[in-house]
Amino acid sequence: MNTAPHTLAGSLLTTSVLFAAAAAQSSRTDRSPSYVTTSDGVQIYYKDWGPRDGPVVVLSHGWPLSSDSWESQMLFLAEQGFRVVAHDRRGHGRSSQPWEGNDMDHYADDLAAVIETLDLRDATLVGFSTGGGEVARYIGRHGTSRVKKAVLVSAVTPLMVKTPDNPTGVPIEVFDDMRKAALENRSQLYLDIAAGPFFGFNRPGAKVSQGLINSFWRQGMQGGHKNTFDSIKAFSETDLRQDVKKLDVPTLIIHGDDDQVVPIDVGGRAAHKLIDGSRLIVYEGGPHGITDTHKDRLNNDLLSFLRE
Repeated sequence: MNTAPHTLAGSLLTTSVLFAAAAAQSSRTDRSPSYVTTSDGVQIYYKDWGPRDGPVVVLSHGWPLSSDSWESQMLFLAEQGFRVVAHDRRGHGRSSQPWEGNDMDHYADDLAAVIETLDLRDATLVGFSTGGGEVARYIGRHGTSRVKKAVLVSAVTPLMVKTPDNPTGVPIEVFDDMRKAALENRSQLYLDIAAGPFFGFNRPGAKVSQGLINSFWRQGMQGGHKNTFDSIKAFSETDLRQDVKKLDVPTLIIHGDDDQVVPIDVGGRAAHKLIDGSRLIVYEGGPHGITDTHKDRLNNDLLSFLRE
């Protein structure tokens, strides 16, 4: 009985030490096996495939999709010995759906959080559509100290919307119509985009894949309504002309010449003119969604560029 107070005190001390250690560990932890937490508390879901000691490839997806849209490329490159990382943009896929911050600056900073938390170095950044804008803005804001190469696929760079100093851009009314359709029935909007211009299924003689349409719709509906709505402005109106000029690493641009979403003259060819030393590969007849419709060719073009 005389030792009880000492035993109790010892137990309390031990408990306090354990709680303090747990709290300290929690304050240092900004990553779980599938999530990175950003400085503003947003959880970013990511996939990390392939050998951990392989050359690093980081993939940024398009709107309104998720990292699932990269699975063909991820599987192929991982089997070739590359470490392949892809994340769901904030508000998309399995990531958090914050009310604020659905803009290209936050997208770029979230990409930085993934790269820095996983301590990825000498990475090749590959951006499709909106993801191409994300890659360009990342380099514009964070530089290329961790970047070895860059690839822009059907990318929104350098500026999509038509302005007085970008007269060949897409009229703002196109994006206003998208916003209107998203508010009225975004489920139908995603079906219409996938069944039409995204994969080129609206072209005469096109071989329509219901599976691709369903996959696009599923990924889109998994994202937040507010987040994907705000993202229309982010991908269409963000001026990335100064950002792409900062791509001082070997850069490959791939674009289809029948892209009805980001016309090649607005995207690929315009970016090629601004990025010193860049190489442009044009897929004849290629639609916007060439990651799926031309996946075998794209996979091999990516592999060749990575191995150079």
